[in-house]
Order: sequence, then structure tokens, then C-alpha cells
Amino acid sequence: MDRRTLLTSVAVGAAVGVGAGFGYTQVAGSTGGVGPAAGRAASRPVGSVVRLNMVTSWPKNMPGLGQAADRVAATALELSGGTLEIKVYAAGELVGAFEVFDSVATGAADLYHAADYYWQGKHPAYPFFTAVPFGMTAMEQLAWIDHGGGAALWEELGAQFNIVPMAAANTCHQTGGWFKRELRSLEDLRGLKMRIPGIGGEMIRRLGGAAVAIPGGEIFQSLQSGVIDAAEFVGPWNDMGLGFYREAPFYYGPGLHEPGAVLAVGVNKRTFEGLSTEHQAILRASCRTVVDWSMGEFTWRNAEALQVLARDHGVRIRPFPDDIMAAAATVSREIWAEAGSSDDLGRRIYESFTTALRTMRPWTEGVEGRYYALRQNFLGQD
Repeated sequence: MDRRTLLTSVAVGAAVGVGAGFGYTQVAGSTGGVGPAAGRAASRPVGSVVRLNMVTSWPKNMPGLGQAADRVAATALELSGGTLEIKVYAAGELVGAFEVFDSVATGAADLYHAADYYWQGKHPAYPFFTAVPFGMTAMEQLAWIDHGGGAALWEELGAQFNIVPMAAANTCHQTGGWFKRELRSLEDLRGLKMRIPGIGGEMIRRLGGAAVAIPGGEIFQSLQSGVIDAAEFVGPWNDMGLGFYREAPFYYGPGLHEPGAVLAVGVNKRTFEGLSTEHQAILRASCRTVVDWSMGEFTWRNAEALQVLARDHGVRIRPFPDDIMAAAATVSREIWAEAGSSDDLGRRIYESFTTALRTMRPWTEGVEGRYYALRQNFLGQD
């Protein structure tokens, strides 16, 4: 088997399953213009170097999120033998954090790395492909996307905007957020200004708060200045590095709004179709490899960071009051249905998502969920 055949086989295999973990290496020597590679890549032999530009929603070198984008680029470079170079730009370097979708849709950039629930204004069903309150965990999301019909619906949705989507990381279960004041009941959410995107933001609005859309790199300053009273971002690892605990010492969980959060690469459709078949497969494999790496990384790093926050920074870790969780569950079900009633595609996405979740629940809750409870009783707090 020659190298090209071997690489293509590995890439295709990784694209349809979970790839092996890939250690982080810095992408070096990547250059290229802002415009897409469409047209020029299609006319080149496979061995020629193709240079793409990735815009992201993350601050430069951000652990987990920003590094996931870097890992996609590094993996693609390695799997392609140096023939697929992706230059990664942090939020604000070429376009703003929430402008990456339009940049790729119009062809001003080749691909983005972001969370697709940011595009809820483009289509109400987009959050189903990142996270919805009381929705799927990270493993359930992978099961739906890969085996339950989610991938085809995601691609159909992306095609409306000239974008080819693919999963390119997962933060696993997120935490509920940082609050300046202690929450004792649902009444404490009245009028509270919170940074929270997607359907989670609509959940907060219906519970009496005000949801504010702010990029991750601006959250700390917004807490400090009083623009917001609370914020959720990812989890202990990322949040500790951004210093949220300095302004909001009450840390609540679980993350009702994001029990698993898919991060996505969206590729300009013309750019993607202009790539060789091998480079298409390598790009998909690179994204899936980072999904696998990220799930282990977030689980490990969050566990370490949570201990540091409690031990060294005096963070007060609290469960949400029962009445908040009960009210959140009620309004979330309403929001799901509304997001799925926007048009025929939204209805099909909603029905596929809910059917898949209903199919998996006897296993994930009845087996895995009960195991967690039994393990807690066996190990206690040790």
C-alpha cells in the first residue's frame, strides 16, 4: 500500500469514528491570503500545498477552545505530509468572534472554529448541534451525529449558508456559571444580567433574567464593570484562567444549559469542494481526532481546576436551588419545541434530536446514570 492510499484509508476511517489522541504541536510556517482556496486547489495535484485560513471565536492561545482550532490545523498538516496548511486566526485578528460565520459563508475566509449555537439568529435549530438545556451529553451527541441521522441534517442546514459543518471538539459537561451574589431561590434570577448564549440564554430570559451575548475574551471586563452580574463560559479549566472567580465568587452547577457542547468547524462549501478527495478526508479526520482528544482533556483539566478553585481561591461551589432547576426544565421543553417549529428543516432536526435522545435514555440513564450513583455510594467523598 503506497503512502497516499494509506493516508486516505486512515483519514476516512477517522472521519467516521473517533480518532486516536493527538498531542499538541505548534503549526509553523503556515502562510496564505485571506481568500478561500476554492478554484485553485481543484486544479492542483494532490502533492501540491494548499493553504487555508481559519477564523475562530476564541482568544489567542486559549486553553481547550483556541488550542482545539490549533490542533485541527496541526493534525491536518501532519496527516497530509505538509500539503494541507491551515493558518489559524484568533477572534479579532481578522474578524470578530461572532463574525466568523458570515466571513466563511461569503468566502472571505475558508473555515471557522466556533460553537454553532452562536448562529441561532441564522436558524433557530442551530443550537441542537452545540447544546440545548437538559439535552444530550457529549457521548449522546456523538451517537446522534454519527449514527442517529444528525450529521445529514447538520449538513443540510449548513448548505443553506454555503457551509460544510463538522464536529471539531467537545467541552463535555459545562458548569452553570459564576455569580456575584448567592442564589437562594428562583426570585434571585429576576433582573439578573448574565452572559449566556444559545437556547440557554432564552432559558434565563424566561426565568426572569437578562441574557447578554459577549465573546469569551470580554467576559471578565464585563463582570468587573458591572455590565453583567453573572456569566457562564465553559468550565473550571477555562474559567479559572480567565479569572472569573475574582469578580464572581459563587460557582453554580450542574450546567443545565450545556450538558455537552460540540464545537464546530464550518468550511466554505466551494472551498471544501475544491479540495482533493484526500484533503477532504484528512480535514474531516483532523476534526474528529480533536473531538477525541478534547473530551479527555476537558474532563481531566476541569477536575484539576475545580480542586484549585476551591482550595486556593476560596470559590464557593453550590448546586442550583431546586426551584430554579424545576423552572428551567419546564421552560427548556417549551424552547426546544419552538426552535423545532421554525420551518420544515427545523421540525425534522427537532424530531430527530428528541427521537435519538428518547432512544438512548434507557441506556445512558438506566445503566450509566445508575452506575454513577452506585459508585458514589461505594466510594463516598474519598
